[in-house]
Amino acid sequence: MGLSKIWVYAEATPDGGPTSLTLEILSKARELADTVECVTSADGGPMAEGLGAHGATAVHAAGGLGESLPGPTMAAALEGLMGSAGAPDAIFFGQTYEGRDVMSRLSVALDQPVLTNNVDVVVDGDTLVVEEPVFGGTKNVHTAFRNSGVKLATFRPKSFNAEPSGGGAAAVSELATGDVGAVGAARVVDRHAEERSGPQLDEAAVVVAGGRGMGDAERYQVIEELAKLLGGAPGASRAIVDAGWVPFAYQVGQTGKVVKPTVYLAAGISGATQHLVGMKGSKHIIAVNKDPEAPIFSVADLGIIGDAHKVLPALVEAIRARQ
Repeated sequence: MGLSKIWVYAEATPDGGPTSLTLEILSKARELADTVECVTSADGGPMAEGLGAHGATAVHAAGGLGESLPGPTMAAALEGLMGSAGAPDAIFFGQTYEGRDVMSRLSVALDQPVLTNNVDVVVDGDTLVVEEPVFGGTKNVHTAFRNSGVKLATFRPKSFNAEPSGGGAAAVSELATGDVGAVGAARVVDRHAEERSGPQLDEAAVVVAGGRGMGDAERYQVIEELAKLLGGAPGASRAIVDAGWVPFAYQVGQTGKVVKPTVYLAAGISGATQHLVGMKGSKHIIAVNKDPEAPIFSVADLGIIGDAHKVLPALVEAIRARQ
């Protein structure tokens, strides 16, 4: 027995299309409900084709909020849409800053509970059940919604596969936002975008990550060089992010990004539970570490017990020779 309707809160990339996380959640939602629609603060036009191709039949779009913060405006817009179009059985959000902000405000407005940080969801009879990892990902907790109103849940990146449904472009309608009063007075006065080159960490097919075992920031550069040669993205453990070797955008793990590339190469990373949470879903894991007892080897498909300062330069040289 499935649900009648689910709304997915859709977020946009800088070029206007739907984010990969949005498409992942959308793909899962269409397995659970007869109808799936999207709500977005962005312009619906550039998103319609991608959302429709992954199962959305409609997009309720605010068309961009300018300098307004999305939380207050979009929570009010969602509440208003429920009043005019009827409430869905559930609304799914990404585990993002925007998603959590909108959902928490909507929760207060509707007086409904929220369940966050989930990695799976099923319908058991007429009950929606979500799965959340706890204790650093060592245990999973299954929680059932018992409330009679709309179910609100967030999901972590890479929890689902973004599988196209073959549908056409979703129908776009204007979402009324209205005036939220003093709560909407805050304004975005400036934006800073981090410079990037190559594939993004959470979307790359190959990720090469380094940890404290690399020694220092200068020696970490071989990680970036190898990632570039492989057409992948560089990653890092929290230890070297905290040490200031690399920016936070590189961090893989419980408090960083969750990645599921085809190949994940970990060099000089011991494999603490918090790091494993962020990469253990990778299709193929290669670990390079001097310590044969390093926990990273417990999840590795190929383990190389050796000095990363010797192994990685040799690998770079071999790849350059082939090219």
